[in-house]
Formats: sequence, structure tokens, C-alpha cells
Amino acid sequence: MFLNDVSEKIILNYEGQFPRYTSYPTAPHFSTEINPTSYSQWLRALPAQDTLSLYIHIPFCQQLCWYCGCYTKITKKEASIEAYVQGLMKEIALVALELSPKNHYVTHIHFGGGSPTLLSPQLFFNLMQSIREAFRIAPNAEIAIEVDPRTVNEEKISVYASASVNRISIGAQDFNPDVQRAINRVQTLELVESCINLFRQYGIKYINLDLMYGLPRQTTVSIKNNIEAVSLLNPSRIAFFSYAHVHWKKKHMQLIQKEDLPNDVSRIEMFSLASNLLKQQGYLPIGLDHFAKPEDPMVLALNTKTLKRNFQGYSVENAPHLIGLGTSSISQLNSQYVQNTCDIRQYKTNILNHILPIVRGIEISPEDQLRKAIIDDIMCYLEVDLKKQCTAFNYPSDYFDKELRSLDNLVKDGLVSINDYIIQIHPKARQITRVVSSYFDRFFKNHTQQHSKII
Repeated sequence: MFLNDVSEKIILNYEGQFPRYTSYPTAPHFSTEINPTSYSQWLRALPAQDTLSLYIHIPFCQQLCWYCGCYTKITKKEASIEAYVQGLMKEIALVALELSPKNHYVTHIHFGGGSPTLLSPQLFFNLMQSIREAFRIAPNAEIAIEVDPRTVNEEKISVYASASVNRISIGAQDFNPDVQRAINRVQTLELVESCINLFRQYGIKYINLDLMYGLPRQTTVSIKNNIEAVSLLNPSRIAFFSYAHVHWKKKHMQLIQKEDLPNDVSRIEMFSLASNLLKQQGYLPIGLDHFAKPEDPMVLALNTKTLKRNFQGYSVENAPHLIGLGTSSISQLNSQYVQNTCDIRQYKTNILNHILPIVRGIEISPEDQLRKAIIDDIMCYLEVDLKKQCTAFNYPSDYFDKELRSLDNLVKDGLVSINDYIIQIHPKARQITRVVSSYFDRFFKNHTQQHSKII
């Protein structure tokens, strides 16, 4: 427990570029030595009783958002989207064939992108039908879809409801028109509200809202207004992401004027303000950047220590294996990761030749499995019991003494406490989770790779 308060601005002492740890090791350390044959062998080895989670990637948007860090392609050609989905359905069949005849239950499906809501109602129906033909969907499965309110209508929502979609994630980011113009994503609060209301009318009541801070032209005033809008929309969960200006990686981010970006002090103030306002509205903080109502399953997962962190961020799904489908998607099986090609042409060629579109991956060692468990605890719970984790993986309790000594400055600054091998991060210093995690990352070497900033 922390007896003293702490100024969030002390985090600036540790400002730098650190991985977001949606995996460990992170994707840049995957190897091209892992290939479709490797993935096939791993799929076949999955125990028959194990459940699965599916991630379906739709890499298309109708317009480029300048803040976006995802793998997307801008198109308004329905033929291109339809051709991709036809390939996606073939990949689904290929993966299911590798798993046959085990017939695993699927407990979670997430449609991400891009903009999955670009799919026509019939195309989404056909895609969902192919999933049901290939896998056994658990009766209580969570089926979620990321929603661009500019590309959804009642006909689509009706199809989602008939397909048993029960959770949506609305990409709002910011409600200020000036900020929206600066990121090339203009959508009114009224549009978002009407979209959410329509989903609720069709019985889809679990609503996630994605907001961001650190965007160009944002101020603490605009952040305050955004959080006030939350009370109107009444979502179940909120993801309050930090904008990562990785312009060396995503060239379109260079369209954002650097002088429009808030400085680090302002970003800290924005996060602190939003956190306090959301708490006043009854939302509970979760991990690095999520908030949820007390009755939401994510809060239950936090309290029961069953929360997960994967490539979609924080998740409550309990399936031990995540199957990624579509371009750029990443699968996680036991101690193995694989990633599909990001190239749509290569993807289509592989699928036409009945070859899984894998281009890289990794199988992690027992030590890295331990390191992953430690990093997951830090990112999910802002604490980790090193002795407990080391015992679980048959390592001596003092195995990470060197890493503990590296945290001395964070301890002196009151951001971290260490007691009997239990590391705790101050609840007002959530951004530090990425810094603390990096000390247990044996691949992370003195900022030799570029990552997003922690603030």
C-alpha cells in the first residue's frame, strides 16, 4: 500500500519509448523462420478440450484517420471488400481443417479493423455463417464488433443482432469538431448517440467507447467536455488510449501538425483529469487505460485476477488460445505466436494455394513464459508477486534480484513499492507500468528500437 500521494508529473522523469506489451515478446522480435508448417503443427497439437477465441481482421476503411496505427487500406470498392471476405472465409476453413476433428468450442469472437462495419449486411451474414460452419460457437460466447458510426445503419445493426453480436466498440476518439478536423475524422456527438441508441433498441446493450488523449488541438477543456459526453452515452466500458505519434512507422501521421500536439505535461493533466471525472461517474480504473462500470465483466476479471492482455488490449475471455484470421492478424497458442502477412495480395495468393498466410512467429522459452506472466500481471493489475510467479515456473525466488535493484529510482520517487518480492505501482502512475515491464523484457535493450512514448 502507498501511504503518500504522488504528483503525476514525476512520471516525466521516466519519459521515453517503451512497448505497449500486448504480447511478450513483442511482434518486432518474431522470426521469419516460423512458417505455415510450424503453425499447422501447433494447431494440430492443441488439446481437444481447449476453447478458442477468434479475432477477425477487416483491413478496410472508407477514409484515412490520421491518428490510426492499424493495418488498414482505404477503399470504397465493394468488389475489393467482397473478394477479401471470400479469401477470409477460405482461411477460416483452412484453420478449421487443421483443428479437425477436435471441434473446439469458441467462447469469444472479435471483429476488428479497419472498419468491420464497412461490410454489407449480406457479406457480414455470410462471414458469420462460415464461422459457425467451421467452429462450434459456445451458447454464451461474446461476439464483439468494432463500429465506425459513420458506416453503420439500421439494416446492418439488425443483421448483427440476428448473428448474436452482443458487444460493440464505438470509435469516437474525440467529440470536438476542431480536433476531429485535425485527425481527419469528423463525426458528431449526435451521430454517435443515435448509433448507440439504435444498437440498444436491437438488444445489444454492452457498449464500449474508445476515446483518446494527446490528439492534436486537444486541451483539458475539450477532454472535460468529452468525459461529460460519456454520461450522456452511458457506455459499459471506456478505453482511454494515449495517442502514439509514431510518424516514422505510419507516414500518414506526418499529416498531423507537430505544433498542434499537446506537450507531455498537458497529456499527463488530460489523463489525470479524465480519470478523476470518470471515477466521479462511477467508472473503475482498469490496467493502463481502461475504465468500466462496477457490474461489467472486466471489473469482475480484475477482482478475480482473470484479466488478460492480448493484441486487442485488455480482455476478459477465458479461452487459452487466440486464433487470428485475416491480414496482419496475430495468433497466440500456448507459448507460440504467429502473424499473418500484412500484404493483401500475398494473403490472397496463399489462400488460393491452400497455404496458411503466416510470415513470422516465435515459440518462447520457459523463462520467457515466466517473464510474460510477470509482465501480464504488471500491465493488468499494477502489481506482481515475483516469488509466487517464480515458484509457479520452478525458478528460485531471487531470480530477478537484478531487475528489482533496477527499480530503485522508481521506489525512491514513490512510484513503485517493493515488499517481499511483491512489486506495486502507484495507482496515479499507471503509465509507469510500461516502464516497469521493460525491466523484465530481455529483448528490450536501451531504446535501440522505436516505440510509442508512455505519455
